[in-house]
Amino acid sequence: MYQSHTVTLDLSNRVAIVTGASRRQGIGAAICRALASHGADVLFTHWQHYDGVHGSGIDTEGPADLEREMHAMGVRASALEIDLALPDAHLRVLDTASERLGSPTILVNNAAHSTSDGYELLDAAMLDAHYAVNVRSMALLSAEFARRYPGGPGGRIINLSSGQGVSAMPEELAYAATKGAVEAFTHSLASGVAARGITVNAVDPGGTDTGWMTDEFQQVARLRMAFGRIGQPADAARLIVFLASDAGQWITGQTIHSRGA
Repeated sequence: MYQSHTVTLDLSNRVAIVTGASRRQGIGAAICRALASHGADVLFTHWQHYDGVHGSGIDTEGPADLEREMHAMGVRASALEIDLALPDAHLRVLDTASERLGSPTILVNNAAHSTSDGYELLDAAMLDAHYAVNVRSMALLSAEFARRYPGGPGGRIINLSSGQGVSAMPEELAYAATKGAVEAFTHSLASGVAARGITVNAVDPGGTDTGWMTDEFQQVARLRMAFGRIGQPADAARLIVFLASDAGQWITGQTIHSRGA
Protein backbone atom coordinates (compact mmCIF):
# COMPACT_ATOMS: atom_id res chain seq x y z
CA MET A 1 0.00 0.00 0.00
CA TYR A 2 1.24 3.47 -0.84
CA GLN A 3 2.06 5.53 2.23
CA SER A 4 2.31 9.27 1.77
CA HIS A 5 4.29 11.60 3.97
CA THR A 6 4.31 15.34 4.09
CA VAL A 7 7.12 17.15 2.33
CA THR A 8 7.57 20.89 2.44
CA LEU A 9 9.66 23.67 0.99
CA ASP A 10 10.97 24.53 4.44
CA LEU A 11 14.75 25.04 4.40
CA SER A 12 15.20 26.03 8.02
CA ASN A 13 18.53 25.02 9.58
CA ARG A 14 20.09 24.45 6.17
CA VAL A 15 23.10 26.29 4.81
CA ALA A 16 23.22 27.18 1.13
CA ILE A 17 26.03 28.43 -1.11
CA VAL A 18 25.02 30.45 -4.17
CA THR A 19 27.72 31.57 -6.60
CA GLY A 20 27.40 34.64 -8.80
CA ALA A 21 25.07 37.06 -6.99
CA SER A 22 26.67 40.41 -7.77
CA ARG A 23 23.65 42.25 -9.12
CA ARG A 24 20.31 42.76 -7.39
CA GLN A 25 18.48 42.22 -10.68
CA GLY A 26 20.22 38.95 -11.46
CA ILE A 27 19.21 35.31 -11.16
CA GLY A 28 21.77 34.74 -8.40
CA ALA A 29 20.23 37.39 -6.17
CA ALA A 30 16.74 36.01 -6.82
CA ILE A 31 17.93 32.54 -5.80
CA CYS A 32 19.41 33.92 -2.59
CA ARG A 33 16.16 35.71 -1.71
CA ALA A 34 14.06 32.65 -2.46
CA LEU A 35 16.21 30.30 -0.37
CA ALA A 36 16.29 32.78 2.51
CA SER A 37 12.52 33.28 2.36
CA HIS A 38 12.16 29.57 3.06
CA GLY A 39 14.55 29.66 6.01
CA ALA A 40 17.98 28.83 4.58
CA ASP A 41 21.13 30.61 5.71
CA VAL A 42 23.05 31.74 2.62
CA LEU A 43 26.64 32.45 1.68
CA PHE A 44 26.82 34.03 -1.77
CA THR A 45 29.77 34.95 -3.94
CA HIS A 46 30.23 37.97 -6.16
CA TRP A 47 32.95 39.31 -8.44
CA GLN A 48 32.17 42.84 -9.50
CA HIS A 49 35.31 43.19 -11.61
CA TYR A 50 33.72 40.80 -14.11
CA ASP A 51 30.48 42.82 -14.15
CA GLY A 52 32.42 45.95 -15.03
CA VAL A 53 34.39 44.34 -17.86
CA HIS A 54 31.98 41.79 -19.35
CA GLY A 55 28.60 42.12 -17.67
CA SER A 56 25.75 44.60 -17.53
CA GLY A 57 27.62 47.05 -15.33
CA ILE A 58 28.63 47.07 -11.68
CA ASP A 59 25.87 47.18 -9.08
CA THR A 60 28.10 48.76 -6.44
CA GLU A 61 25.74 48.37 -3.50
CA GLY A 62 24.22 45.11 -4.72
CA PRO A 63 26.01 42.59 -2.48
CA ALA A 64 25.61 44.66 0.69
CA ASP A 65 21.93 45.33 -0.01
CA LEU A 66 21.27 41.67 -0.77
CA GLU A 67 22.92 40.68 2.48
CA ARG A 68 20.71 43.16 4.37
CA GLU A 69 17.59 41.87 2.61
CA MET A 70 18.25 38.34 3.80
CA HIS A 71 19.06 39.44 7.33
CA ALA A 72 15.66 41.18 7.37
CA MET A 73 14.08 37.80 6.58
CA GLY A 74 15.51 36.44 9.82
CA VAL A 75 18.28 34.26 8.41
CA ARG A 76 22.04 34.49 8.45
CA ALA A 77 23.65 35.73 5.26
CA SER A 78 27.21 36.45 4.21
CA ALA A 79 28.85 37.75 1.04
CA LEU A 80 32.23 36.64 -0.30
CA GLU A 81 33.98 38.54 -3.07
CA ILE A 82 36.06 36.06 -5.03
CA ASP A 83 37.26 35.33 -8.55
CA LEU A 84 36.02 31.81 -9.22
CA ALA A 85 38.51 31.48 -12.07
CA LEU A 86 41.28 30.95 -9.50
CA PRO A 87 42.23 27.26 -9.25
CA ASP A 88 41.71 27.07 -5.47
CA ALA A 89 38.60 29.26 -5.29
CA HIS A 90 36.36 26.27 -4.52
CA LEU A 91 38.26 25.55 -1.31
CA ARG A 92 37.98 29.12 -0.12
CA VAL A 93 34.25 29.23 -0.84
CA LEU A 94 33.51 26.04 1.06
CA ASP A 95 35.85 26.92 3.94
CA THR A 96 34.28 30.37 4.29
CA ALA A 97 30.74 28.97 4.28
CA SER A 98 31.63 26.48 7.00
CA GLU A 99 33.42 29.07 9.13
CA ARG A 100 30.68 31.70 8.92
CA LEU A 101 27.47 29.67 8.73
CA GLY A 102 28.20 25.98 9.29
CA SER A 103 28.46 22.97 6.99
CA PRO A 104 26.62 23.62 3.71
CA THR A 105 23.96 21.20 2.50
CA ILE A 106 22.89 23.12 -0.64
CA LEU A 107 25.17 24.26 -3.46
CA VAL A 108 23.86 26.36 -6.35
CA ASN A 109 26.43 26.88 -9.11
CA ASN A 110 25.00 29.98 -10.75
CA ALA A 111 28.10 32.04 -11.60
CA ALA A 112 29.02 32.13 -15.28
CA HIS A 113 31.50 33.70 -17.64
CA SER A 114 29.91 34.81 -20.90
CA THR A 115 31.20 36.83 -23.84
CA SER A 116 30.22 36.91 -27.49
CA ASP A 117 32.54 35.22 -29.95
CA GLY A 118 31.35 33.26 -32.97
CA TYR A 119 33.75 31.26 -35.10
CA GLU A 120 35.41 34.42 -36.41
CA LEU A 121 36.61 35.48 -32.95
CA LEU A 122 36.92 32.23 -31.01
CA ASP A 123 40.43 31.63 -29.65
CA ALA A 124 42.21 29.76 -26.88
CA ALA A 125 42.01 32.61 -24.39
CA MET A 126 38.22 32.85 -24.75
CA LEU A 127 37.79 29.11 -24.33
CA ASP A 128 40.04 29.03 -21.27
CA ALA A 129 38.25 31.95 -19.59
CA HIS A 130 34.86 30.27 -20.03
CA TYR A 131 36.19 26.88 -18.95
CA ALA A 132 37.75 28.22 -15.75
CA VAL A 133 34.45 29.48 -14.34
CA ASN A 134 31.72 27.55 -16.11
CA VAL A 135 33.30 24.09 -15.92
CA ARG A 136 36.34 23.89 -13.64
CA SER A 137 34.98 25.97 -10.78
CA MET A 138 31.56 24.31 -10.99
CA ALA A 139 33.06 20.82 -11.06
CA LEU A 140 35.55 21.40 -8.25
CA LEU A 141 32.95 23.05 -6.02
CA SER A 142 30.56 20.17 -6.64
CA ALA A 143 33.14 17.45 -6.02
CA GLU A 144 34.52 19.06 -2.85
CA PHE A 145 31.00 19.73 -1.57
CA ALA A 146 30.18 16.03 -2.05
CA ARG A 147 33.40 14.92 -0.35
CA ARG A 148 32.68 17.09 2.69
CA TYR A 149 28.97 16.27 2.91
CA PRO A 150 28.47 14.02 5.95
CA GLY A 151 25.95 11.74 4.22
CA GLY A 152 22.24 11.22 4.65
CA PRO A 153 19.24 12.75 2.85
CA GLY A 154 19.16 16.46 2.10
CA GLY A 155 22.30 17.15 0.08
CA ARG A 156 21.60 19.24 -3.00
CA ILE A 157 23.73 20.39 -5.94
CA ILE A 158 21.94 22.57 -8.50
CA ASN A 159 23.72 23.85 -11.58
CA LEU A 160 22.55 26.56 -13.96
CA SER A 161 22.52 25.63 -17.63
CA SER A 162 21.35 27.55 -20.70
CA GLY A 163 19.55 25.01 -22.84
CA GLN A 164 22.22 24.25 -25.40
CA GLY A 165 20.20 21.22 -26.48
CA VAL A 166 17.15 23.42 -27.14
CA SER A 167 18.52 26.07 -29.47
CA ALA A 168 21.80 26.98 -31.16
CA MET A 169 24.05 29.78 -29.87
CA PRO A 170 26.32 30.51 -32.86
CA GLU A 171 27.58 33.82 -31.45
CA GLU A 172 28.46 32.31 -28.04
CA LEU A 173 30.38 29.19 -28.93
CA ALA A 174 32.65 29.07 -25.87
CA TYR A 175 29.71 29.70 -23.55
CA ALA A 176 27.55 27.07 -25.26
CA ALA A 177 30.33 24.48 -25.15
CA THR A 178 31.00 24.97 -21.46
CA LYS A 179 27.34 25.08 -20.47
CA GLY A 180 26.80 21.89 -22.44
CA ALA A 181 29.55 20.40 -20.29
CA VAL A 182 27.61 21.47 -17.18
CA GLU A 183 24.67 19.33 -18.27
CA ALA A 184 26.89 16.31 -18.98
CA PHE A 185 28.70 16.69 -15.64
CA THR A 186 25.37 17.00 -13.80
CA HIS A 187 24.07 13.73 -15.22
CA SER A 188 27.23 11.77 -14.43
CA LEU A 189 27.88 13.23 -10.96
CA ALA A 190 24.31 12.43 -9.90
CA SER A 191 24.95 8.70 -10.18
CA GLY A 192 28.19 8.95 -8.24
CA VAL A 193 26.87 10.82 -5.20
CA ALA A 194 23.34 9.43 -4.84
CA ALA A 195 24.50 6.92 -2.22
CA ARG A 196 25.62 9.87 -0.05
CA GLY A 197 22.11 11.35 -0.11
CA ILE A 198 22.90 14.11 -2.61
CA THR A 199 20.77 14.99 -5.61
CA VAL A 200 22.34 16.77 -8.58
CA ASN A 201 20.27 18.63 -11.15
CA ALA A 202 20.63 21.41 -13.70
CA VAL A 203 18.15 24.20 -14.38
CA ASP A 204 17.84 25.92 -17.74
CA PRO A 205 15.91 29.16 -17.14
CA GLY A 206 15.83 30.21 -20.79
CA GLY A 207 15.92 33.87 -21.73
CA THR A 208 15.61 35.84 -18.51
CA ASP A 209 15.31 39.58 -18.05
CA THR A 210 18.22 40.50 -15.80
CA GLY A 211 18.78 43.92 -17.31
CA TRP A 212 20.59 43.00 -20.50
CA MET A 213 17.58 42.85 -22.85
CA THR A 214 16.77 45.83 -25.04
CA ASP A 215 13.13 46.84 -25.60
CA GLU A 216 13.37 45.62 -29.18
CA PHE A 217 14.72 42.23 -28.09
CA GLN A 218 11.92 41.83 -25.57
CA GLN A 219 9.25 42.66 -28.14
CA VAL A 220 10.50 39.95 -30.48
CA ALA A 221 11.05 37.43 -27.68
CA ARG A 222 7.52 37.85 -26.31
CA LEU A 223 6.09 36.75 -29.63
CA ARG A 224 7.83 33.39 -29.24
CA MET A 225 6.77 32.84 -25.62
CA ALA A 226 3.69 30.73 -24.92
CA PHE A 227 2.72 32.92 -21.96
CA GLY A 228 3.47 36.14 -23.80
CA ARG A 229 6.07 37.39 -21.34
CA ILE A 230 9.80 37.25 -20.69
CA GLY A 231 11.21 35.02 -17.98
CA GLN A 232 12.03 36.70 -14.67
CA PRO A 233 14.79 35.75 -12.20
CA ALA A 234 12.14 34.71 -9.67
CA ASP A 235 10.88 32.06 -12.10
CA ALA A 236 14.17 30.16 -11.94
CA ALA A 237 14.47 30.79 -8.20
CA ARG A 238 11.15 29.09 -7.42
CA LEU A 239 12.22 25.93 -9.21
CA ILE A 240 15.56 25.92 -7.41
CA VAL A 241 13.82 26.18 -4.03
CA PHE A 242 11.73 23.15 -4.97
CA LEU A 243 14.80 21.13 -5.96
CA ALA A 244 16.64 22.21 -2.81
CA SER A 245 13.80 21.19 -0.52
CA ASP A 246 12.53 17.79 0.61
CA ALA A 247 9.92 18.03 -2.15
CA GLY A 248 12.69 17.53 -4.71
CA GLN A 249 14.24 14.47 -3.10
CA TRP A 250 13.30 12.04 -5.90
CA ILE A 251 14.67 14.12 -8.76
CA THR A 252 18.32 13.75 -9.74
CA GLY A 253 20.50 13.70 -12.82
CA GLN A 254 18.08 15.90 -14.74
CA THR A 255 18.32 19.09 -16.77
CA ILE A 256 15.01 20.87 -16.29
CA HIS A 257 14.07 23.33 -19.01
CA SER A 258 12.05 25.99 -17.21
CA ARG A 259 11.58 28.29 -20.19
CA GLY A 260 7.89 29.14 -20.15
CA ALA A 261 7.53 28.02 -23.75
